[in-house]
Amino acid sequence: MQRRAGKARPYTKALDGGWGWMVVFHFFLVNVFVMGMTKTFAIFFVVFQEEFESSSRQTGWIGSIMSSIIYSAGLGAAFLYQTAAVVTTKYFKKRLALSTAIARSGMGLTFLLAPFTKVLIDLYDWTGALILLGALTLNLVPSSMLLRPIHIASENNSDVKNRGSRLSTSNPGAVCETETSSCNETQEVTTIRDSAMQKAGQPGPSLIVSQNKSKEFNNGPDGNSVFLVTNEDSYEKEAISRSCKQNFFDISLFKNPFFYIFTWSFLLSQLAYFIPTFHLVARAKTLGIDFMDATFLVSVAGITETVSQIVSGWVADQDWIKKYHYHKSYLILCGFTNLLAPLATTFPLLMTYAIFFAVFAGGYLATVLPVLVDLSGSSRIHRFLGLATFFAGMAVLSGPPIAGWLYDYTQTYTGSFYFSGTCYLLSSVSFFFVPLAERWKKQSLTRKRKDCNEARA
Repeated sequence: MQRRAGKARPYTKALDGGWGWMVVFHFFLVNVFVMGMTKTFAIFFVVFQEEFESSSRQTGWIGSIMSSIIYSAGLGAAFLYQTAAVVTTKYFKKRLALSTAIARSGMGLTFLLAPFTKVLIDLYDWTGALILLGALTLNLVPSSMLLRPIHIASENNSDVKNRGSRLSTSNPGAVCETETSSCNETQEVTTIRDSAMQKAGQPGPSLIVSQNKSKEFNNGPDGNSVFLVTNEDSYEKEAISRSCKQNFFDISLFKNPFFYIFTWSFLLSQLAYFIPTFHLVARAKTLGIDFMDATFLVSVAGITETVSQIVSGWVADQDWIKKYHYHKSYLILCGFTNLLAPLATTFPLLMTYAIFFAVFAGGYLATVLPVLVDLSGSSRIHRFLGLATFFAGMAVLSGPPIAGWLYDYTQTYTGSFYFSGTCYLLSSVSFFFVPLAERWKKQSLTRKRKDCNEARA
């Protein structure tokens, strides 16, 4: 296994294409079969209410538990979704928003899944429909083989490689600053091929060991850093930080303001998202709209969300403004749309609401991962995403039952949509603090450089 890993060719930058599109294809299928089928729970919601003669609050627990497991517990769907999301961010950089938008557009295929699910329920009852949908989901097992690992040698490591010899001879203390920035940006380990150099008769590499006790390593790995500096005539000049070991649980995230900004927004937005998704068909039924027409609402919303995600992803990749500004704007628009939803009391008005909500929801969903990469850095995205989605799972677990309780108490879904709109507006608040967090980050880096210079002196 080690021999095979040693032959792996490290890339100097993200591919932004190539095999990455196969990874996107798998991520797309995950969104179709996992997230898309979760959204069709709006159809099962009505069926379960009639079958078990349960209240909206009790029935809401079924969908909320199913959705929260995707984000929190790591069972089945969570393994699929989180892994595909992280691997996609490794393959793409410049086209990250577009690639994730294409992948997440699979959620929008509910325009096909909704009528298909209705047909399955009519033919095989809800039990047979669930069995057949589960069998279709098994197709994700072979498609998971498309997730080929990729090794990226960061640009910072390249800089260290080029400057390693010069730093070690002219100013040994400068290694402290270079090492700190390199380790903070990436946790990829560059392969060392000293065996090839020895076979070629080249002198062995000289090692420079630098102890770094600065607080920079409190934000990530800690320990000794080993830099490899070879002679001028050697075949390769490589520098690595062996101390960049990933901890299973990184408590330093709780010291990072960007983590709180993203988690607050992600938690509330996911809580709000599934409420109108699950209750749209039920609300249409309370307004006297035919059940088949109500499922048509889900289909149209799915088509609209698919187009919106792709367009929003392309726009975000143009970098006209920072991506979190797009994300924040979409969340605010989702909030106002849901606050106005109770005014939709006819089928045309309800269709108008479904289209507008799908446009804005598709926009913010397409920018979730790009915003996370901008805030956390690609090397720590798995930690940010894993911990943030754990808390989001707790929110999703409580969202639909709360909305169901509001219906049982008021006998109208008006309160549910008000609750969703309020959560969306609150989810956008944290992004107004991004400039303050960026200022804190700059001051922190300045302070650490100063400490490093004092230690060097």
